[in-house]
Amino acid sequence: MDPVDALLEIASLLERERASRYRAKAFRQAAATLQALDDEVRDDPVRLRAAKGIGESTFAVIRQAQSGQVPDYLVELRGDVEPERVSALRAKLRGDLHAHTDWSDGTTPIAVMAKAARALGHEYQAITDHSPRLRVARGLSAERLREQIPLVRAESGDGFTLLAGIEVDILEDGTLDQEDDLLRELDIVVASVHSKLRMDAKAMTARMIAAVSNPRVNVLGHCTGRLVEGSRGTRPASEFDAEAVFAACAANGVAVEINSRPERQDPPDELIAIALDAGCLFSIDSDAHAPGQLSLLDHGAERAESAGVPAARIVTTWGLERLRAWAD
Repeated sequence: MDPVDALLEIASLLERERASRYRAKAFRQAAATLQALDDEVRDDPVRLRAAKGIGESTFAVIRQAQSGQVPDYLVELRGDVEPERVSALRAKLRGDLHAHTDWSDGTTPIAVMAKAARALGHEYQAITDHSPRLRVARGLSAERLREQIPLVRAESGDGFTLLAGIEVDILEDGTLDQEDDLLRELDIVVASVHSKLRMDAKAMTARMIAAVSNPRVNVLGHCTGRLVEGSRGTRPASEFDAEAVFAACAANGVAVEINSRPERQDPPDELIAIALDAGCLFSIDSDAHAPGQLSLLDHGAERAESAGVPAARIVTTWGLERLRAWAD
């Protein structure tokens, strides 16, 4: 098989399983290095191994692919990686409103995420890097976000649209961590709580209601902030009045995100039921931090289907024109 394809498939499989970002990045770097090399260097094992960006593992993959084999490491990963879940709802999803790039805490450039979304058949994909308050994730200042917006929109074309967005922090008083005029310029605003997750339930309820009542907000991201598995350990769900928060979402046309990351499973099933009863819209999103994680949408679709969420109430099943009209 083509060695570049082999390297990129390995990277995607590692990303989907949320393996170390450095492992996945090493295979993406090796693919980029290989593409840039002259044929003479590619075909010379000594010079190839000496090329910057080619390590022992990636060299072995390249050489096996060049010899006509499917590399052993790829065979192993294909067998180990959990297969994508198939649901009728997954086939109805038209796009994804929550993903990150290397402008904040994602691993790859905007163009690479756009290419991966296109490959999945998305009609649209939102880029929603973090806001300034989240310094650990290299959140974007107003200046950096203004610089990013045209670069995101430049990746649109041929039936695919890359939407300019943000995952904006909900501050402790319910205000949003970005300039209002700048939020107005964006296509999609996902608002999420990332700090003081254990604050008093009454205060958290007021905080979230204030945020979803802001006319700039389109999606309430991973509403409980919980972690149920994975390398970061576990974290309990935030406490708040779900009926009051989801009533505010419904009243303001804000979609409740069904976050597709297996380590989140957020909202919990019982909160999805409350949001359904409240009349909420939903958005099934990947919260991808790498290209291979965009396919995690199948997890979210399976959960939504099991919970009985109607496709008509999931904004990511809508076409772009209807989505834009809702988000405007």
